[in-house]
Amino acid sequence: MRFRPEQHLRRQSDFRVIRERGRRLTCGPFTLWCLRREPAAGTIGDSAAPLDPATVAEAPAPSGTLRRVGVVASSAAVGNAVKRARAKRRLREVFRQHQEQVPAGCDLLLIARTSINRSSYSEIERHFLEGCRQISVRAHA
Repeated sequence: MRFRPEQHLRRQSDFRVIRERGRRLTCGPFTLWCLRREPAAGTIGDSAAPLDPATVAEAPAPSGTLRRVGVVASSAAVGNAVKRARAKRRLREVFRQHQEQVPAGCDLLLIARTSINRSSYSEIERHFLEGCRQISVRAHA
């Protein structure tokens, strides 16, 4: 599955909102923050009017179903630029591979910790999936 541009969280204000209102989970080599978005009015799929099939294929996914992620790797926690880039690549890839496990309409903030580059990819993947299971349980409770 692709990691589309609209799935990237880039603005500092988005990061701040997730930290202020979201839930934090410690997942071994990274910290996962999660915030469920409220569906916005007027998004595709919200209206009762039928959509033109030609525009549906080009239109982005409804914002209520879109899973977005932001990745942070600070020099204090991870190290130099090479180590930070590697940590961010690994976290983005684990999200890309398993984004369907994240509940629809959730924003994630993945913050790399000191041990991220000493952990194997399979260990990072396992922690991410466990975090997603915890988010899903809390979302349905």
